[in-house]
Amino acid sequence: QVQLVESGGGLVQAGASLNLSCAASGRSIENYAMGWFRQAPGRGREFVGTVSWHSAVGTYYSDSVKGRFTISRDNAKNTVYLLMNGLKTEDTAVYFCAEENFPYGSGQSTLYSYWGQGTQVTVSS
Repeated sequence: QVQLVESGGGLVQAGASLNLSCAASGRSIENYAMGWFRQAPGRGREFVGTVSWHSAVGTYYSDSVKGRFTISRDNAKNTVYLLMNGLKTEDTAVYFCAEENFPYGSGQSTLYSYWGQGTQVTVSS
């Protein structure tokens, strides 16, 4: 079983950047795709992006963050990252990382079995 812990959230102004981390423990995540999701108050969980088992294999993003957010991973450190540039107020949410059941990323949350507790990101205008 794997445990996931997100960090790096906070309160920033619009246009700023944040770099979230997701540290895994318990076993290696190197064979699995990893995803980031977010949930804003009063809304359902939304797919943000995913990285396959290795960054070089590929990443995939939602249209709402494409071009602004970048997902990467360091399998040696058992850690996944979400670099968020050009933050907007609508990016305000709790951000979760999750491990998918397969090595290639998907936007379907039902394919992810392990989730972190989330980290709050608040973007002010």
